[in-house]
Amino acid sequence: MTTHEAVNFRVVRGTTTSRIAIAVGVAVTVVLALAPEWGDPRDLNTLVRLLTLLCLAQMWNLLAGYAGLVSVGQQAFVGIGAYTLVYFGNERGVNIFLCVPLAGVIAALLALPIAGAAFRLRGGYFAIGTWVIAEVVRLIVSNIEVVGGGTGTSLTAVIGIDVETRQHVTYWLALAAGVGSVALVWWLLRSPLGAALRAIRDSEQAAAAVGVRVTRAKLIAFVIAAAGCSIAGALIYLNLLRVQPTAAFSINWTVYMIFIVVIGGIGTIEGPIVGTLLFFALQEWLSDLGTWYLIILGVLAVAITIRMPNGLWGWFTERTGVSLFPVGRRLDVRGE
Repeated sequence: MTTHEAVNFRVVRGTTTSRIAIAVGVAVTVVLALAPEWGDPRDLNTLVRLLTLLCLAQMWNLLAGYAGLVSVGQQAFVGIGAYTLVYFGNERGVNIFLCVPLAGVIAALLALPIAGAAFRLRGGYFAIGTWVIAEVVRLIVSNIEVVGGGTGTSLTAVIGIDVETRQHVTYWLALAAGVGSVALVWWLLRSPLGAALRAIRDSEQAAAAVGVRVTRAKLIAFVIAAAGCSIAGALIYLNLLRVQPTAAFSINWTVYMIFIVVIGGIGTIEGPIVGTLLFFALQEWLSDLGTWYLIILGVLAVAITIRMPNGLWGWFTERTGVSLFPVGRRLDVRGE
């Protein structure tokens, strides 16, 4: 006699671990939102730096880890964000805090013609092309006297704003950018665009063959990353209060993004979080060592790349199967 067992199938995305992670993340966000109550100005300054690095890393990971666009020119958008503050805040009288989201809008608009030029290139040529474009943007800005030219300028738009108010609002905007970048990437990767980007990451040719609009998906990712990097750039220099083209458009910004994503785990949402925390800790501990600081970072990056090709989080996931931000679907089978 054959016994037939009823089986229920259910497609799910979340796991118990991911639900716990979200709850912990919300709790941590609430605690961080109250930082002006328990932290001093130095703590807020440190947290702004950490949160803006997280935003930059998530944006670069969206580009390289999912869209396959290995850019070494994201500093162009960091600088655009900084100079949006200078031009619209100092020269046009726009509220300096409103200039932060405005920086994202300006960068998104400029990203369209930039993508039109850069997308003609592939692979290593694309990477070098984005760097060249960033240098061109830097040279153009350096020759515009109204924003300070090559010597840069200070953010005079903050004059008249209470120092404590400026620090608190800057911090809350940075918190929104850091946490928002994680939430945005997670939401995007759970959408049809995310499925398209993951298909492109696995094989661009195969994705195109099954109907994915590759160029469109890449363009959307490029524009979003440009806006995110520009918002982070605006916050970085709203925190510093002085903008110079050599610093705002420094390739070091992109180097930091690459280092964070590579050591944390490219193509994962958790990787940039882990990489940001590690990189920031190394910065704090080793910055007094001069050139040895850069040497140690380089050796660490090489060692992790060789021993853990998928980064620290990738190595951890391979051994545990844990995913804090699952984006795919899985089949949950339950017998009755």
